[in-house]
Amino acid sequence: MPKAKSRIQINNKRASFDYEFLETYDAGIVLVGTEIKSIRAGKASLQDAYCYFSGGELYVRGMNISTYFWASAWSSHEPFRDRKLLLTRKELRHLAQATKTKGLTIVAVHAYISENGYAKLHIALAKGKKEYDKRATIREKDVRREMERS
Repeated sequence: MPKAKSRIQINNKRASFDYEFLETYDAGIVLVGTEIKSIRAGKASLQDAYCYFSGGELYVRGMNISTYFWASAWSSHEPFRDRKLLLTRKELRHLAQATKTKGLTIVAVHAYISENGYAKLHIALAKGKKEYDKRATIREKDVRREMERS
């Protein structure tokens, strides 16, 4: 029996405003016991989350997964710990080379539960926007809204 499609999506709304996405990837997240339960409850935040390389492996920093309400104190997890991301070796090599380029970074866009029940993180290789780029983006959104209304 196929599993129902998950409605859990934790978005980083600020990322699309501050960055221009060049490439996107779906990465698995290494979690401990109560973290997956908190994500399924929707108790996570990607505010200020970004990715970095350490020892040839990719980690996400700044991702907040709240402690699970029903967990006991000794089995609970640390909300702001760095979490390892799972990608193919080819993707890791490509991202490591790209981040050495000045002005490029890896940001977390949104987290979700996949069809097979695993927690996934949608990440993007991104370039920071300048102030005038942000204003242009706002202007384009306003024009699109006006076109849809009429």
